[in-house]
Amino acid sequence: MGGNVFQAERKRSVRTKTTNMQFRESQAIYLQIADYVCERILLKEWKPEERIPSVRELAVQLEVNPNTVMRTYEFLQQQEIIYNQRGIGYFVAAGAMKNALQYRRNEFLEKDLPQVFRNMYLLGMDPDELKPRFEKYKKQHFAS
Repeated sequence: MGGNVFQAERKRSVRTKTTNMQFRESQAIYLQIADYVCERILLKEWKPEERIPSVRELAVQLEVNPNTVMRTYEFLQQQEIIYNQRGIGYFVAAGAMKNALQYRRNEFLEKDLPQVFRNMYLLGMDPDELKPRFEKYKKQHFAS
């Protein structure tokens, strides 16, 4: 019985270290994790030349299969956003900010913006209506 209490405590402590990430069915999980990594870089939480979580660490944090994280890291290496130092780990590339920004912009313009435009058209909205809301959002969420 004592072992079960320990296991329950261990599970609880592991759960507190996880990141609450809601995955969408409309996009591959490895690409959603790539967005997560790029966001950490763009928010300057992960800085150039800084070591990032290992495949296993990130898999535990996000509660996904390590193979999925490995696929993400391979993809991000191709995008020159991260790099691997064999035997040491993965690091944010020197040009990661620029490359992550370009990757995320392209994703937004090709995948998200058409749906925004569709909704705006259906709702009879003009782009000028969005500017004050965007400014308010920036002040609320990103004011220094």
